[in-house]
Amino acid sequence: MTSNSGDTGSLPSRLFSLTERQQQRIEEVREIARTELVPLAEAGEPGHVNRQVLETMGKRGLLEGLFPKSSSGKQSRQAQAMELCILREALASVNTESETALALQGLGAYPILQSGSQEIVDEWIPKVAAGTAVAAFALTETGAGSDAAALELKAEPDGDGWRLFGEKIWISNAPEADIYTVFARTTPDAGARGVTAFAVPGAREGVGGEHIDLVAPHPIGTVTFDGVRVERGEVLGEVDRGFRVAMKTLDLFRPSVGAFAVGMGQAALDAAVEYTSTREAFGGYLSDQQAVAHALANMATQLEASRLLVYAAASAYDSGASSFEITHRSAMAKLYATETAQFVIDSAIQLHGARGLVRGHLLEHLYREVRATRIYEGASEIQRTIIGRSLYRSNQDKKSTK
Repeated sequence: MTSNSGDTGSLPSRLFSLTERQQQRIEEVREIARTELVPLAEAGEPGHVNRQVLETMGKRGLLEGLFPKSSSGKQSRQAQAMELCILREALASVNTESETALALQGLGAYPILQSGSQEIVDEWIPKVAAGTAVAAFALTETGAGSDAAALELKAEPDGDGWRLFGEKIWISNAPEADIYTVFARTTPDAGARGVTAFAVPGAREGVGGEHIDLVAPHPIGTVTFDGVRVERGEVLGEVDRGFRVAMKTLDLFRPSVGAFAVGMGQAALDAAVEYTSTREAFGGYLSDQQAVAHALANMATQLEASRLLVYAAASAYDSGASSFEITHRSAMAKLYATETAQFVIDSAIQLHGARGLVRGHLLEHLYREVRATRIYEGASEIQRTIIGRSLYRSNQDKKSTK
Protein backbone atom coordinates (compact mmCIF):
# COMPACT_ATOMS: atom_id res chain seq x y z
CA MET A 1 0.00 0.00 0.00
CA THR A 2 1.57 3.28 -1.05
CA SER A 3 -1.34 5.69 -1.00
CA ASN A 4 -2.79 7.55 1.96
CA SER A 5 -6.37 6.70 1.07
CA GLY A 6 -7.38 6.65 4.72
CA ASP A 7 -6.31 10.19 5.62
CA THR A 8 -8.44 12.27 7.93
CA GLY A 9 -8.84 15.30 5.73
CA SER A 10 -7.11 17.85 3.56
CA LEU A 11 -3.78 19.40 4.33
CA PRO A 12 -3.98 22.08 7.04
CA SER A 13 -4.87 25.56 5.87
CA ARG A 14 -1.77 27.68 5.30
CA LEU A 15 -3.22 31.17 4.93
CA PHE A 16 0.08 32.65 6.12
CA SER A 17 1.66 32.08 2.71
CA LEU A 18 -0.65 30.46 0.19
CA THR A 19 -3.38 32.15 -1.80
CA GLU A 20 -6.84 30.68 -2.14
CA ARG A 21 -5.92 29.56 -5.66
CA GLN A 22 -2.83 27.80 -4.38
CA GLN A 23 -4.86 25.97 -1.74
CA GLN A 24 -7.33 24.93 -4.43
CA ARG A 25 -4.38 23.70 -6.46
CA ILE A 26 -3.35 21.43 -3.59
CA GLU A 27 -6.79 19.84 -3.46
CA GLU A 28 -6.91 19.43 -7.24
CA VAL A 29 -3.53 17.68 -7.25
CA ARG A 30 -4.53 15.40 -4.38
CA GLU A 31 -7.72 14.41 -6.17
CA ILE A 32 -5.86 13.60 -9.40
CA ALA A 33 -3.39 11.55 -7.37
CA ARG A 34 -6.10 9.62 -5.52
CA THR A 35 -8.27 8.82 -8.53
CA GLU A 36 -5.77 8.47 -11.40
CA LEU A 37 -2.18 8.18 -10.26
CA VAL A 38 -2.47 5.72 -7.36
CA PRO A 39 -3.85 2.87 -9.53
CA LEU A 40 -1.14 3.44 -12.14
CA ALA A 41 1.60 3.60 -9.51
CA GLU A 42 0.44 0.40 -7.85
CA ALA A 43 0.36 -1.37 -11.22
CA GLY A 44 3.91 -0.31 -12.07
CA GLU A 45 7.11 -2.32 -11.63
CA PRO A 46 8.93 -1.29 -8.42
CA GLY A 47 12.35 0.20 -9.03
CA HIS A 48 11.64 1.22 -12.61
CA VAL A 49 10.40 4.38 -14.32
CA ASN A 50 6.60 4.35 -14.55
CA ARG A 51 5.96 6.01 -17.89
CA GLN A 52 2.19 5.70 -17.54
CA VAL A 53 2.30 7.83 -14.40
CA LEU A 54 4.44 10.41 -16.17
CA GLU A 55 2.22 10.56 -19.25
CA THR A 56 -0.90 10.92 -17.08
CA MET A 57 0.69 13.75 -15.11
CA GLY A 58 1.60 15.33 -18.43
CA LYS A 59 -1.95 15.09 -19.75
CA ARG A 60 -3.40 16.46 -16.50
CA GLY A 61 -1.06 19.46 -16.57
CA LEU A 62 0.93 18.62 -13.43
CA LEU A 63 4.28 18.52 -15.20
CA GLU A 64 3.47 21.77 -16.98
CA GLY A 65 3.49 23.38 -13.55
CA LEU A 66 7.22 22.70 -13.40
CA PHE A 67 7.85 24.52 -16.67
CA PRO A 68 5.71 27.68 -16.75
CA LYS A 69 5.28 29.75 -19.89
CA SER A 70 5.35 33.52 -20.22
CA SER A 71 2.25 35.60 -20.99
CA SER A 72 3.20 35.45 -24.67
CA GLY A 73 3.08 31.65 -24.60
CA LYS A 74 6.83 31.17 -24.89
CA GLN A 75 8.71 28.83 -22.57
CA SER A 76 9.86 30.70 -19.46
CA ARG A 77 13.41 30.13 -18.25
CA GLN A 78 12.50 30.93 -14.64
CA ALA A 79 11.47 28.06 -12.39
CA GLN A 80 8.87 28.60 -9.65
CA ALA A 81 9.95 27.18 -6.30
CA MET A 82 6.55 27.71 -4.66
CA GLU A 83 4.70 25.76 -7.36
CA LEU A 84 7.27 22.98 -7.11
CA CYS A 85 6.80 22.76 -3.33
CA ILE A 86 3.01 22.80 -3.62
CA LEU A 87 3.05 19.97 -6.14
CA ARG A 88 5.53 17.87 -4.19
CA GLU A 89 3.82 18.19 -0.81
CA ALA A 90 0.36 17.53 -2.24
CA LEU A 91 1.47 14.45 -4.17
CA ALA A 92 3.60 13.08 -1.32
CA SER A 93 0.66 13.16 1.07
CA VAL A 94 -1.19 10.77 -1.26
CA ASN A 95 1.31 8.77 -3.32
CA THR A 96 5.09 8.93 -3.02
CA GLU A 97 5.77 7.19 -6.34
CA SER A 98 3.94 9.88 -8.28
CA GLU A 99 5.67 12.61 -6.29
CA THR A 100 9.07 11.15 -7.03
CA ALA A 101 8.30 10.78 -10.73
CA LEU A 102 7.31 14.45 -10.97
CA ALA A 103 10.27 15.69 -8.92
CA LEU A 104 12.82 13.79 -11.00
CA GLN A 105 11.47 15.34 -14.19
CA GLY A 106 12.19 18.74 -12.73
CA LEU A 107 15.57 17.83 -11.27
CA GLY A 108 16.81 16.38 -14.55
CA ALA A 109 15.38 19.07 -16.81
CA TYR A 110 15.80 22.32 -14.86
CA PRO A 111 19.49 22.69 -15.78
CA ILE A 112 18.42 22.45 -19.43
CA LEU A 113 15.61 24.96 -18.90
CA GLN A 114 17.74 27.47 -17.03
CA SER A 115 21.11 27.10 -18.77
CA GLY A 116 20.62 25.35 -22.13
CA SER A 117 20.57 26.85 -25.61
CA GLN A 118 17.17 27.70 -27.09
CA GLU A 119 17.50 24.72 -29.44
CA ILE A 120 18.08 22.30 -26.54
CA VAL A 121 15.20 23.81 -24.57
CA ASP A 122 12.84 23.55 -27.54
CA GLU A 123 13.88 19.96 -28.20
CA TRP A 124 13.52 18.53 -24.69
CA ILE A 125 11.41 20.66 -22.33
CA PRO A 126 8.07 20.13 -24.16
CA LYS A 127 8.64 16.37 -24.12
CA VAL A 128 9.56 16.32 -20.43
CA ALA A 129 6.51 18.49 -19.61
CA ALA A 130 4.28 16.11 -21.58
CA GLY A 131 5.69 13.09 -19.74
CA THR A 132 6.88 11.50 -22.98
CA ALA A 133 10.59 11.95 -22.21
CA VAL A 134 12.26 10.95 -18.93
CA ALA A 135 14.92 13.29 -17.49
CA ALA A 136 17.77 12.59 -15.06
CA PHE A 137 20.34 14.61 -13.10
CA ALA A 138 23.74 12.85 -13.28
CA LEU A 139 26.15 14.39 -10.77
CA THR A 140 27.19 11.76 -8.21
CA GLU A 141 30.13 9.40 -8.67
CA THR A 142 31.66 6.67 -6.51
CA GLY A 143 34.30 9.08 -5.22
CA ALA A 144 32.25 12.26 -5.50
CA GLY A 145 29.12 12.25 -3.40
CA SER A 146 28.89 15.00 -0.79
CA ASP A 147 32.13 16.39 -2.25
CA ALA A 148 30.63 16.95 -5.69
CA ALA A 149 33.57 19.11 -6.78
CA ALA A 150 35.78 15.98 -6.70
CA LEU A 151 34.06 14.33 -9.68
CA GLU A 152 36.30 12.64 -12.22
CA LEU A 153 34.12 11.72 -15.21
CA LYS A 154 36.30 12.93 -18.07
CA ALA A 155 35.30 15.16 -20.95
CA GLU A 156 38.23 14.86 -23.36
CA PRO A 157 38.49 17.39 -26.23
CA ASP A 158 37.46 15.96 -29.59
CA GLY A 159 37.48 18.51 -32.40
CA ASP A 160 34.84 21.14 -31.64
CA GLY A 161 33.29 18.93 -28.94
CA TRP A 162 34.22 16.36 -26.29
CA ARG A 163 34.02 12.65 -25.56
CA LEU A 164 32.86 11.46 -22.14
CA PHE A 165 34.58 8.60 -20.29
CA GLY A 166 33.57 7.29 -16.87
CA GLU A 167 30.62 6.36 -14.68
CA LYS A 168 27.95 8.02 -12.59
CA ILE A 169 26.24 6.23 -9.68
CA TRP A 170 23.08 6.71 -7.58
CA ILE A 171 21.42 8.46 -10.51
CA SER A 172 17.62 8.58 -10.26
CA ASN A 173 15.80 7.37 -13.41
CA ALA A 174 19.02 5.69 -14.62
CA PRO A 175 19.56 3.81 -16.79
CA GLU A 176 16.11 4.43 -18.33
CA ALA A 177 16.24 8.20 -18.87
CA ASP A 178 15.86 9.75 -22.31
CA ILE A 179 17.91 12.84 -21.46
CA TYR A 180 20.63 13.27 -18.84
CA THR A 181 22.11 16.43 -17.36
CA VAL A 182 25.69 15.23 -17.00
CA PHE A 183 28.50 16.96 -15.09
CA ALA A 184 31.98 16.14 -16.40
CA ARG A 185 35.51 17.38 -15.81
CA THR A 186 36.77 19.49 -18.70
CA THR A 187 39.82 20.88 -16.86
CA PRO A 188 41.87 18.43 -14.74
CA ASP A 189 42.82 19.28 -11.15
CA ALA A 190 40.66 22.42 -11.12
CA GLY A 191 38.11 21.38 -8.50
CA ALA A 192 34.70 22.97 -8.91
CA ARG A 193 36.06 25.42 -11.51
CA GLY A 194 36.84 22.72 -14.07
CA VAL A 195 33.42 21.08 -14.39
CA THR A 196 31.07 21.46 -17.34
CA ALA A 197 27.38 20.50 -17.60
CA PHE A 198 26.09 18.76 -20.73
CA ALA A 199 22.70 17.62 -22.03
CA VAL A 200 23.25 14.01 -23.15
CA PRO A 201 20.51 11.89 -24.80
CA GLY A 202 20.18 8.45 -23.21
CA ALA A 203 20.05 6.80 -26.65
CA ARG A 204 23.41 8.19 -27.73
CA GLU A 205 26.07 5.65 -28.69
CA GLY A 206 28.29 4.75 -25.74
CA VAL A 207 25.73 5.44 -22.99
CA GLY A 208 24.97 2.43 -20.77
CA GLY A 209 24.19 1.55 -17.17
CA GLU A 210 22.53 -0.80 -14.70
CA HIS A 211 19.75 -0.69 -12.12
CA ILE A 212 20.49 -0.54 -8.39
CA ASP A 213 18.03 -2.07 -5.89
CA LEU A 214 17.31 0.05 -2.81
CA VAL A 215 15.27 -0.66 0.33
CA ALA A 216 12.61 1.71 -1.00
CA PRO A 217 11.62 0.85 -4.59
CA HIS A 218 13.03 3.72 -6.58
CA PRO A 219 14.20 4.04 -10.20
CA ILE A 220 17.93 4.46 -9.69
CA GLY A 221 21.13 3.12 -11.15
CA THR A 222 24.48 3.74 -12.76
CA VAL A 223 25.20 5.49 -16.05
CA THR A 224 28.35 4.66 -18.00
CA PHE A 225 29.97 6.75 -20.73
CA ASP A 226 32.26 4.96 -23.16
CA GLY A 227 33.57 7.68 -25.44
CA VAL A 228 30.19 9.39 -25.71
CA ARG A 229 30.35 12.32 -28.12
CA VAL A 230 28.92 15.66 -26.96
CA GLU A 231 28.73 18.83 -29.02
CA ARG A 232 29.47 22.39 -27.99
CA GLY A 233 25.78 23.18 -28.46
CA GLU A 234 24.96 20.63 -25.74
CA VAL A 235 26.87 22.57 -23.07
CA LEU A 236 24.59 23.89 -20.33
CA GLY A 237 25.84 27.29 -19.21
CA GLU A 238 29.56 27.95 -19.69
CA VAL A 239 32.48 25.59 -20.14
CA ASP A 240 34.21 24.93 -16.78
CA ARG A 241 31.31 26.62 -14.96
CA GLY A 242 29.00 23.62 -14.68
CA PHE A 243 29.21 23.58 -10.89
CA ARG A 244 27.20 26.80 -10.88
CA VAL A 245 24.51 25.02 -12.91
CA ALA A 246 24.42 22.20 -10.37
CA MET A 247 24.24 24.49 -7.34
CA LYS A 248 21.55 26.66 -8.93
CA THR A 249 19.42 23.57 -9.42
CA LEU A 250 20.07 22.22 -5.93
CA ASP A 251 19.24 25.57 -4.29
CA LEU A 252 15.89 25.38 -6.05
CA PHE A 253 15.25 21.75 -5.17
CA ARG A 254 16.35 21.58 -1.55
CA PRO A 255 13.22 23.33 -0.21
CA SER A 256 11.07 21.05 -2.35
CA VAL A 257 12.78 17.97 -0.87
CA GLY A 258 11.56 19.43 2.40
CA ALA A 259 8.07 19.73 0.90
CA PHE A 260 8.22 16.06 -0.10
CA ALA A 261 9.20 15.19 3.48
CA VAL A 262 6.41 17.36 4.92
CA GLY A 263 3.87 15.60 2.69
CA MET A 264 5.00 12.20 3.92
CA GLY A 265 5.03 13.41 7.50
CA GLN A 266 1.49 14.76 7.12
CA ALA A 267 0.29 11.39 5.81
CA ALA A 268 1.87 9.67 8.82
CA LEU A 269 0.37 12.18 11.27
CA ASP A 270 -3.10 11.80 9.73
CA ALA A 271 -2.80 8.03 10.01
CA ALA A 272 -1.71 8.27 13.66
CA VAL A 273 -4.58 10.59 14.61
CA GLU A 274 -7.10 8.31 12.92
CA TYR A 275 -5.70 5.14 14.48
CA THR A 276 -5.32 6.42 18.05
CA SER A 277 -8.84 7.88 18.03
CA THR A 278 -10.38 4.46 17.28
CA ARG A 279 -7.97 1.98 18.95
CA GLU A 280 -9.36 0.77 22.27
CA ALA A 281 -6.92 0.17 25.12
CA PHE A 282 -6.88 0.49 28.92
CA GLY A 283 -10.64 0.92 29.10
CA GLY A 284 -10.84 3.71 26.53
CA TYR A 285 -9.21 4.94 23.36
CA LEU A 286 -5.52 5.55 22.90
CA SER A 287 -6.35 9.20 22.28
CA ASP A 288 -7.45 9.43 25.92
CA GLN A 289 -3.87 8.83 27.04
CA GLN A 290 -1.99 12.05 27.74
CA ALA A 291 1.26 10.51 26.52
CA VAL A 292 -0.34 9.81 23.15
CA ALA A 293 -1.84 13.30 22.85
CA HIS A 294 1.52 14.86 23.72
CA ALA A 295 3.31 12.72 21.14
CA LEU A 296 0.87 13.84 18.48
CA ALA A 297 1.24 17.46 19.59
CA ASN A 298 5.02 17.27 19.17
CA MET A 299 4.66 15.65 15.77
CA ALA A 300 2.19 18.28 14.55
CA THR A 301 4.20 21.23 15.88
CA GLN A 302 7.49 20.14 14.32
CA LEU A 303 5.73 19.34 11.06
CA GLU A 304 4.19 22.81 10.89
CA ALA A 305 7.53 24.40 11.70
CA SER A 306 9.03 22.42 8.81
CA ARG A 307 6.27 23.63 6.51
CA LEU A 308 6.98 27.24 7.48
CA LEU A 309 10.69 26.83 6.70
CA VAL A 310 9.95 25.17 3.35
CA TYR A 311 7.57 27.84 2.12
CA ALA A 312 9.75 30.66 3.43
CA ALA A 313 12.68 29.25 1.42
CA ALA A 314 10.49 28.90 -1.67
CA SER A 315 9.27 32.49 -1.27
CA ALA A 316 12.86 33.71 -0.98
CA TYR A 317 13.77 31.96 -4.23
CA ASP A 318 10.75 33.26 -6.15
CA SER A 319 11.15 36.82 -4.85
CA GLY A 320 14.70 37.05 -6.19
CA ALA A 321 16.49 37.09 -2.85
CA SER A 322 20.29 37.04 -2.80
CA SER A 323 22.03 33.77 -3.57
CA PHE A 324 23.38 33.84 -0.01
CA GLU A 325 19.89 34.00 1.51
CA ILE A 326 18.50 31.40 -0.89
CA THR A 327 21.28 28.92 -0.09
CA HIS A 328 20.95 29.54 3.65
CA ARG A 329 17.16 29.15 3.73
CA SER A 330 17.19 26.17 1.37
CA ALA A 331 19.65 24.33 3.60
CA MET A 332 17.56 25.02 6.71
CA ALA A 333 14.36 23.89 5.00
CA LYS A 334 15.80 20.62 3.74
CA LEU A 335 17.60 19.83 6.99
CA TYR A 336 14.75 20.46 9.39
CA ALA A 337 11.94 19.07 7.24
CA THR A 338 13.65 15.78 6.39
CA GLU A 339 14.84 15.18 9.95
CA THR A 340 11.34 16.01 11.22
CA ALA A 341 9.63 13.69 8.73
CA GLN A 342 11.85 10.82 9.90
CA PHE A 343 10.85 11.58 13.51
CA VAL A 344 7.13 11.93 12.71
CA ILE A 345 6.93 8.71 10.72
CA ASP A 346 8.88 6.79 13.36
CA SER A 347 6.59 8.18 16.07
CA ALA A 348 3.50 7.21 14.08
CA ILE A 349 4.78 3.64 13.84
CA GLN A 350 5.41 3.61 17.59
CA LEU A 351 1.78 4.60 18.19
CA HIS A 352 0.54 1.92 15.77
CA GLY A 353 2.70 -0.80 17.25
CA ALA A 354 3.38 -3.88 15.14
CA ARG A 355 0.61 -2.95 12.69
CA GLY A 356 2.74 -0.12 11.34
CA LEU A 357 5.50 -2.55 10.36
CA VAL A 358 3.37 -4.96 8.35
CA ARG A 359 4.58 -5.18 4.76
CA GLY A 360 2.31 -3.03 2.59
CA HIS A 361 1.10 -0.77 5.41
CA LEU A 362 1.26 2.95 4.65
CA LEU A 363 3.67 3.61 7.52
CA GLU A 364 5.96 0.74 6.56
CA HIS A 365 6.18 2.23 3.09
CA LEU A 366 6.81 5.76 4.38
CA TYR A 367 9.44 4.48 6.82
CA ARG A 368 11.47 3.05 3.95
CA GLU A 369 10.82 6.02 1.68
CA VAL A 370 11.72 8.85 4.05
CA ARG A 371 15.21 7.67 4.95
CA ALA A 372 16.85 8.66 1.67
CA THR A 373 15.67 12.29 1.92
CA ARG A 374 18.29 12.92 4.62
CA ILE A 375 21.04 11.85 2.20
CA TYR A 376 20.36 12.92 -1.38
CA GLU A 377 20.80 16.46 -2.72
CA GLY A 378 23.13 17.16 0.19
CA ALA A 379 23.11 15.03 3.34
CA SER A 380 21.96 16.55 6.63
CA GLU A 381 25.59 16.99 7.68
CA ILE A 382 26.27 19.04 4.53
CA GLN A 383 23.24 21.23 5.22
CA ARG A 384 24.52 21.91 8.74
CA THR A 385 27.90 22.86 7.29
CA ILE A 386 26.24 25.26 4.84
CA ILE A 387 24.17 26.85 7.62
CA GLY A 388 27.16 27.14 9.93
CA ARG A 389 29.31 28.80 7.27
CA SER A 390 26.52 31.24 6.44
CA LEU A 391 26.31 32.26 10.11
CA TYR A 392 30.03 33.04 10.24
CA ARG A 393 29.84 34.89 6.94
CA SER A 394 26.90 36.95 8.20
CA ASN A 395 28.85 37.75 11.36
CA GLN A 396 31.85 38.91 9.31
CA ASP A 397 29.62 41.06 7.11
CA LYS A 398 28.19 42.77 10.20
CA LYS A 399 31.67 43.51 11.51
CA SER A 400 32.83 44.92 8.17
CA THR A 401 29.92 47.41 8.07
CA LYS A 402 30.67 48.87 11.50
